[in-house]
Amino acid sequence: MGAYLAFKETWRNRARFLLISLLVALLTALVLFIAGLAEGLGRGNIEYLSNLDADLIAYQADAQLLIAASRLPRGILQNIERVPGVKSAGPIEFSRVSIILPGTTPQGQSPRPLDVSLIQVEPGRPGEPPVRFGRQLQNRRGKEAIIDSLVARRAGLSVGDEFTIRSLQGTREEFYTLRVVGITTSQQYAIQPSIIVPLLTGDQIKPKPVVEDRPSSDLASNIIAIKLDLPADPAEARAFRELMKQRLESQVKKIQVVDIRTAYENTPGYSAQKGTLDTQRYFALVIGVLVLGGFFQIQALQKVAQIGVLKAIGTPNRTIIAASLVQITVVTAFGVFLGTVITLSLALVLPVGIPIVFAPQTVFIALVSLLLIGPLGGLLSIRYSVSVEPLTALGLAQ
Repeated sequence: MGAYLAFKETWRNRARFLLISLLVALLTALVLFIAGLAEGLGRGNIEYLSNLDADLIAYQADAQLLIAASRLPRGILQNIERVPGVKSAGPIEFSRVSIILPGTTPQGQSPRPLDVSLIQVEPGRPGEPPVRFGRQLQNRRGKEAIIDSLVARRAGLSVGDEFTIRSLQGTREEFYTLRVVGITTSQQYAIQPSIIVPLLTGDQIKPKPVVEDRPSSDLASNIIAIKLDLPADPAEARAFRELMKQRLESQVKKIQVVDIRTAYENTPGYSAQKGTLDTQRYFALVIGVLVLGGFFQIQALQKVAQIGVLKAIGTPNRTIIAASLVQITVVTAFGVFLGTVITLSLALVLPVGIPIVFAPQTVFIALVSLLLIGPLGGLLSIRYSVSVEPLTALGLAQ
């Protein structure tokens, strides 16, 4: 009975309810875009670090977990590898360069260079991501690179292609040619796609404030990725990680060791950026509750007489509550569905460079939250409908 009353009234006033569904659709699009932007920007900062095939990361002790401020000489890497419990360790260095894109624009100009993160690793050690196509790095001095899927798509590169890197050496721009030997999944760092090169090759390519007459013999890195001989049991593995943090810091001087999660959460701007976007999303949900609550409260006030008639002929409160809940849920669900379709359709035509990622878990949480705002917003109107007195509603009270 409740569902019948709800659908009957909704169909009779379909134009009015369609408008509120469109409002819910716009709210859904806003919440999903904010969620997608938060996910995309978050991944853009930490994707490479979160994908690392390592258990711990070592920083310079006084660098305050800032990658750019951390400098670890080669000797520290060797000392880390000697600590019992360490399976392997790999140095990682970060910098920024640009890829010169081939071809011309419709205006006859050269396309704008693609800015990328240059990540230097040692072949076969922690820090080198697994490839999906092609092969891993093999030569420590080879003019070869693994590119992530974003670079491959935006630069139009595939395995075997050569590309040119522009790098600032002192006050001069220098150009270097590398060959693509592998393509990996998205490995963004500092909101930029990444190319991964051997440590010695990258030392020649990376930007330098002053041109060196002779390359330095002591290669330093920003961080060191550490892989441990972990026990199979998850609880024992967690305890062993904590033990190894203390052991490494006590046996190797001038380092600070943290787990992967702590490392990427301390990436500059990550926490503040995530907090800002999450706050916007929560405010959008609060606004949705208030707007829907106001709409359904007005609806309840406009149909006081009808509710009075229903009560006068013996309709129980549970039927009125069921009718209101079904109506609110249907209107909200239709709006959420419409907004989701609009959002995902727009996402298909967005430029590649816009960092919006609709992760299944994030989208699911956002949609469940949006589906709940209708009933939450309509609680006041349901309470008012139940409290209506038939005689008062019909104007018969003395």
